[in-house]
Amino acid sequence: MATPVMVGLAAAGAALAARAAVRAWQALQGMPARPSFPRAFLQNGFEATMSRAEALHILGLREGASRDKIREAHRRLMRINHPDAGGSAYLATKVNEAKDVLLGAGRRATSGF
Repeated sequence: MATPVMVGLAAAGAALAARAAVRAWQALQGMPARPSFPRAFLQNGFEATMSRAEALHILGLREGASRDKIREAHRRLMRINHPDAGGSAYLATKVNEAKDVLLGAGRRATSGF
């Protein structure tokens, strides 16, 4: 009698482990992409006029991101970096500029900083 109980417990444990693995995989697939840029790109600071590649890097997006993804990334970063919430005015300006470049808002002026 103990053998069927052990087999049942082993099957239940395997099913729970498989379920956890599938959920972890799905969560991993939903994470934002980490763009890979040359180390020099990150060390040289911001460009005078923001390029599309720099805007994607600032917002943490890949080429071809939808308008909704761009807005979502912008909102997420502005919650963290907004000057009224104790964030940096310089970083908030760069986040706004990145959104404008990617959405083609026509305001491609250089930063005031």
